[in-house]
Amino acid sequence: MGKHYNQLSLCERIKIELLREQGLSLRGIGEQLGRSASTISRELRRNAQATNQWQGGYDGERADHLAARRRRWDARFKLARQPDLRATVRKHLAMGWSPQQVAGWLARTHGRTVISHESIYRYIYHRSAQKDYWHRLLPRAKFRRGLPGRRGGSPVDRIKRRRPLEERPSIASERQEIGHWEVDLMLFARYGQAVLVMHERLTRFTRIFRQPSKAAKPVIERLLDFWGQLPASLRRSATFDNGTEFAEHHQLIDKLGMQTYFCDPHAPWQKGVVENTIGRLRRKLPRKTNLAVITSQEVEAHADWINSIPRECLDFFTPDDLFSKNLSVALQA
Repeated sequence: MGKHYNQLSLCERIKIELLREQGLSLRGIGEQLGRSASTISRELRRNAQATNQWQGGYDGERADHLAARRRRWDARFKLARQPDLRATVRKHLAMGWSPQQVAGWLARTHGRTVISHESIYRYIYHRSAQKDYWHRLLPRAKFRRGLPGRRGGSPVDRIKRRRPLEERPSIASERQEIGHWEVDLMLFARYGQAVLVMHERLTRFTRIFRQPSKAAKPVIERLLDFWGQLPASLRRSATFDNGTEFAEHHQLIDKLGMQTYFCDPHAPWQKGVVENTIGRLRRKLPRKTNLAVITSQEVEAHADWINSIPRECLDFFTPDDLFSKNLSVALQA
């Protein structure tokens, strides 16, 4: 490992200016300050160059000001100064990890903070402004942050036995208990193509299945088949939006004893965890994807990819780790 390097102080820079005026060599100045000649040479080369506003020559106070400004600028983009770290961050972003996940994994691996997620975000948007488009590596590939507007009507009145989300127990809303799921349908450009996405709120575990259509019957059949194989403690409730594909939700109540809840009209953000998951899946399955040329196994494998990514909210364990652990406990009970 390299030796720790201390930055030159203002006092040392003023001494360099005075000793330089006395005609001492670089080696002589270094001996006076307890620094190497190369350090003095680098200092003069960086901070004594002539500019449009400066005629040249070394001034200690000006050099200290320039060095401080340079450190402030460099600190904005740590990844620009560390190519190995930059390559590691880019590799994991390309794998679908978020900046928070990359920063947390690095901290856990090294036992200390290596880089913050905000530093990664700053560098991403800096590079995108330079037409390098690093933002495309983000899970949602968003160039700007913001909320979508509201539009269209709502089929609320056509959903029988509908219960609003405000009736969902706080223990589910606050993620204090496993078994509470959010569900949505992921649609594609070609008519009739859809993927059903199920997301468990506590462990962030995800399952996805290709659907023959967005009709309510095949959707409820898939939900009954999947949840029917789980212990009751891992399938307590489900939250949906107000799409007609979930109109048969009451079968979950009657056949599995699950409670069902629905978001307010035009408020899909109320089931934000599954919405965020769909945003991640869009990286692998963009809207233009033709599901007809992909096998169901290939589609479902994307859930394995999501479940293998460590999460900050899970102390950088993976969703698969936590869901598998809870499933084993439930089966042994």
